[in-house]
Amino acid sequence: MPDGTFARPDLTTFTRLDEHGLRVTGQRLEPDRTVLACTIVAEDPWCRRCGAQGVPRGSVVRQLAHEPSGWRPTILQVRVRRYRCDGCGHVWRQDMSAAAAPRAKLTRGALRWALEALVVAHLSMARTAQALGVAWHTANTAVLAEGAQLLISDPHRFDDVHVLGVDEHVWRHARTGGKYVTVIIDLTPVRAGTGPARLLDVVEGRSKQAFKTWLAKRPLPWRDRLEVVAMDGFTGFKTATTEELPEAVAVMDPFHVIRLAGDALDRCRRRVQQDMHGHRGRKNDPLYHARRTLHTGADLLTERQRQRLTALFDGEDHVQVEATWGIYQGMIGAYRDPDRARGKQQMTAPIDSLRQGVPAALIELRTLGRTLKKRAADVLAYFERPGTSNGPTEAINGRLEHLRGTALGFRNIANYITRSLLEAGGFRPVLHPHLR
Repeated sequence: MPDGTFARPDLTTFTRLDEHGLRVTGQRLEPDRTVLACTIVAEDPWCRRCGAQGVPRGSVVRQLAHEPSGWRPTILQVRVRRYRCDGCGHVWRQDMSAAAAPRAKLTRGALRWALEALVVAHLSMARTAQALGVAWHTANTAVLAEGAQLLISDPHRFDDVHVLGVDEHVWRHARTGGKYVTVIIDLTPVRAGTGPARLLDVVEGRSKQAFKTWLAKRPLPWRDRLEVVAMDGFTGFKTATTEELPEAVAVMDPFHVIRLAGDALDRCRRRVQQDMHGHRGRKNDPLYHARRTLHTGADLLTERQRQRLTALFDGEDHVQVEATWGIYQGMIGAYRDPDRARGKQQMTAPIDSLRQGVPAALIELRTLGRTLKKRAADVLAYFERPGTSNGPTEAINGRLEHLRGTALGFRNIANYITRSLLEAGGFRPVLHPHLR
């Protein structure tokens, strides 16, 4: 209290049951949990049918799991009075909807606590159920339903979305059945500098049709407000964007652009290695020994690494690898240039150089050139729209990987999608406003 004095202990207030219309009348401490006897504060003597006053006809006890106190499960035994109307014969029980939903096994406070445990503290469902003192299936069913209704079904969740990110994600590592989903990310806060990206939705499958169907289900005014869609090199996402969002600009993510060039460099290195030595790379082979150095940005090379590359490219044996490495480094330099206009010019140079005139022996560069020629507009669009990379999308993919590990895998795709949205859907500020 402000004056430093203490009030009389009140278990009802301490357990926040007064917010649910309950009063604690007793407690029993058991080895593994705390049991509280409760009654409903509000009387409910009036008949729902005829409005006449009813007569008490005994009571029943309803058991509910409440939010734990210090991770010690708290179980409520609520005595609910029964009434009978002498006029029409209708029988009813006291209304306790403020404390729990009909037939629920968890109080509304327990559901709120469990949502915060999942979304804010990133606990597993097993640990949450253990803290509540209920079975895993009881906690999972109740908490996911509450999260879907309170957070995921919010009609304003899709408001103010102008920049999308789309990528594929492996949700389970099984030999049979569908194991891929398409994740759709809201990148608007990242571009605006107001916050992190958030997961908008997860769609089963990884195809053009999966993304196209999701876009088609969105209202036309919402689609018209979309300005940019960041994606990887998968042409299905590009085609779906073109067909459903004709006014939006597709941006190919820098990570995937550089990965295309890096893959071309690796394939060239392996081919030259095989042609020269007749076997795959071994520890003492120069090309294999320099495989990581080749992928290091030129501005990050140490003196020892520079000497290694100088020795590698000394002579004509590795000239094809050197040519591919030069294209790779030029593309990295374009993205790292702080001047966007100059970076765009640097990226345009390798794209133009690979359009034609590439020697037939450089098959990896010819393949890379065809891809860059087809997606040149998407690659160069990044330099005019900062904050539209798929980096935040990959970060959310990493969080979903962690979620799957915490849960020791998922078997049900619907549960996985709901848990993913709760994990990365940006709901932390909703449950804890001070986390904004």
